[in-house]
This record gives sequence, C-alpha cells and structure tokens, in this order.
Amino acid sequence: MNFNPNSIGIPNGSYFALPQASNAALTLIPVPWDVTTSYRAGTAGGPQAILDASAQVDLFDLENGEAWKNGIGTLPESDKIRKLGQSARKDAEAVIALLEEGEEEDSAKLKPYLLRVNNASRELNDWVYKQAKNQLHDAKLVGLVGGDHSVPLGLVKALSEVHSDFGLLHIDAHADLRQAYEGFEFSHASIMYNTLQHVPQVSALVQVGIRDLCTDEAELAAANERVHQFNDYALNAALLNGKTWAQLCGEILAKLPQKVYISFDIDGLSPDLCPNTGTPVPGGLSFHQACFLINELVKLGKTIIGFDLCEVSPAADGSEWDATVGARVLYKLCGYCIRSQKS
Repeated sequence: MNFNPNSIGIPNGSYFALPQASNAALTLIPVPWDVTTSYRAGTAGGPQAILDASAQVDLFDLENGEAWKNGIGTLPESDKIRKLGQSARKDAEAVIALLEEGEEEDSAKLKPYLLRVNNASRELNDWVYKQAKNQLHDAKLVGLVGGDHSVPLGLVKALSEVHSDFGLLHIDAHADLRQAYEGFEFSHASIMYNTLQHVPQVSALVQVGIRDLCTDEAELAAANERVHQFNDYALNAALLNGKTWAQLCGEILAKLPQKVYISFDIDGLSPDLCPNTGTPVPGGLSFHQACFLINELVKLGKTIIGFDLCEVSPAADGSEWDATVGARVLYKLCGYCIRSQKS
C-alpha cells in the first residue's frame, strides 16, 4: 500500500524493484543456465543482469498502463541450478573442443561428457517443470527469464497439463529445430524440436524473424504442418514491396489459436539491441516491430498463457545495454500477458 511507482527504483531482489506480494498475478522464474551455448557463453548471467537493470524501468507503460498493479512476483535464483549449470558447462566445453578437433559425436571420448550434460539438462527441465507447476497450481501466470534457450521446455510441459491446445509464437534469429545438436539432447538449438516432440498440445509453432537455419531444420519446417515460418528475408522483401508491418502481423497472427505461449529469444531482434547475445545474426526485428506484433495479438483478443525471454547476455566490459533492452522487453511481455487476460 505504501509503494510509490513514481519514486526511484530501489533494488530489492525483485524484477522492476516491485514489492513481493502473495497475490501477484504473475511470477517470474529466473534460470541462470548456459550449458549448451555453442558460440559464446554468458547467458547464465542474463537473469541477474536484467534484474539489476529493471529497477530503472518506469512502471507506467504507454500500451499496457499500470499492469504492475496486478502484481509481478520474482522467485529467487536457485544456487543449486546455477552450480549444476556451471559444472555441466565444463563438460559441454570439453565436448565442443573434441568435436572441433575432429571427434565424431558417437566417439567413446565424448560419451562420459555427453552423459553428464544430458543428465544435467534433464534435471534442469524437471526443476523448471516443478517450479512452474507450483505457480500454475496457485493460479499464477508464469514468465521465465533465461538463460540460454534450452530452458523453457519444463514450463511449456507444465502449461500443457493446464491447456489442451495452444500455439507458440517464437521470435528468434534461429529455428531451433535441430535434433540433439552437438550430441546435446536439450540444446539451445533444439528447444523447438523438443517442444514439437514432447508437447503435442502445441498445435501451431509460428516462427518470426528466422534467418539462420540448417537444411534439416528447413526440411522439418516444410514437412510439419504445425510449423509456420515467417523468415526475416521474406518479411523484409514483403515490406520492400509495399506491404505494411500491420498487414504482415495479421498474416502471422492468423496462424495462432486462441491461447498463445510466447518464446522470445533476444537475438530475434536486430543485433544493435543485443550485441552480446550468444549467437547474434544480422537482420532481425526492431523493438517496435516486436512490440507491435504482440500488442496486435492482444488486441485480437488472444490470451497469452505464459512466456519466456532468453539469451540476454551481459557484456564482458560491463556495458548494461543488453540488460537494459532485456529489462524493457521483459516488462512489455509481463504487461501484454496480464492485459491479455482481460481482453
């Protein structure tokens, strides 16, 4: 009752420096994990970096108003998960080094490392599932803050026990449809493959901004009727040929059912907004294009049942830009999710 949203944000261990409330409508779960990152690590520090930057976010949102009044709670980071990730990352780095030296994925040298990484990833998935299930049991909305993009599978599985049919709006530079990339069964490059395999309740996977994928991923996407790709090149060609972003958003959102989960990889945005993410790719959406797309989803009356924000990585030189952008994307996602419940 004494919280002043117009005052300076005083860091208190909660996202956006909000007071913790037992009746908060939405709970954020930070997951400090970057075990399978294949190019450059660092996203395990994303949740804390975003939390630090989030104290500077003004709480009145020009699209979502004062959504914070519904309550946005924060679970503490798990020391156990952080330490498990740090240990498994060492094994993953050993695998990557051996592969770069020419070892095959089925090599006996790789097996003990891969076994430990895959077991750790299963433990992570189970932990996320249980945390999410507890929050859903209490009728909370759930948002997950990664970490690399392997981390949301447990949340999506938990949601599948509550919702029998929902779509997944996937904003990303990558298709993430690889099978066990580098031998890692739950790779950050395999999250959408694993979702399609393990969560049949996802009736549509709508991918936006994709601009980096392999042949296997392109073939899987073309063959699977649940997958709808709006790749970055096609989107920009349409814009250059006279279509408006509003028209394209209409085409994208028409592929989604009433209930929608949003999986937002920060590298889906232009790299100037996320220069330190693990695998940046030229091209991508602007901040406003991404916001417009999700705002249109809400305006259409669709319901956001949950979301994740992944691959935000703090800069080694101490720059806060990536975290600053990530904090604002996160607040937008919270606002859209809460607002969609009332559409």
